[in-house]
Amino acid sequence: MLASGPSPEVGKRLKSARLRARLSTRDVERLSHDIATERNNPDCCITHSWLVQIESGEFAPGIVKLYTLCRLYKLNADDMLALFGLGLPNAGQGYMSLRLPNTHLLGSIQEPRQALVAPLGRASAERLNRTNLVSRTFENWGDIPVLLQQIDLEKSIIGYIGLKDYMMYPLLRPGSVVQVDARQKAIKSGGWPNEYERPIYFVEMRDSCVCSWCDLEGSNLFLIPGPVSGQQLRRVRYPVDAEIVGRVTGVVMSLVDR
Repeated sequence: MLASGPSPEVGKRLKSARLRARLSTRDVERLSHDIATERNNPDCCITHSWLVQIESGEFAPGIVKLYTLCRLYKLNADDMLALFGLGLPNAGQGYMSLRLPNTHLLGSIQEPRQALVAPLGRASAERLNRTNLVSRTFENWGDIPVLLQQIDLEKSIIGYIGLKDYMMYPLLRPGSVVQVDARQKAIKSGGWPNEYERPIYFVEMRDSCVCSWCDLEGSNLFLIPGPVSGQQLRRVRYPVDAEIVGRVTGVVMSLVDR
């Protein structure tokens, strides 16, 4: 399977990676058959002549053969993408610079040095406009180091407010990054001194997500927008069609439109 047309620079980089692994093209051919047998996938096989064509830049390899080369050259996914000039540490130059249109969760944080951002390159811009769960991790926190200093790394989830999401505007502006405490799922019915102290919840539904104030009456969950947001109150069935992910407890937000 061919991924693209001629790519001489990629070919040179792949050859350099092979030489660093101290493998000949015949070694690659022999070892690739072992991987193909292990994975029960003949597409993992790499012939000597095919590899010579790749390294000469006649075409670029497809994903299955890249998997084989990653294993043989001892490269992780980031290293392989870097050979194509697509190194992940530079992707987006920080999460808030991505300007994604839809609200979504980024996932739980496991280590302070990891970042959770939207999966670039595997979803369309329209899909990223919708609220969704994302779990892929990257190495650059970009625009949210201040948030990291305050969050509970074991219990918190990071969410992104999409550029089309004005549900809690201006309390949560589109393009903001929010911290969600998954331990606080019970909806409070009162007791806050003013609307700015009222709990905001991250709600996941069947086909979307939203941050909003919430009221629960029996099996009806009311998603309440900010008073000047211009958005409509929504009602969904709970817990059939909606899940409370947790309470929003922190935000990184630009105060001006970018």
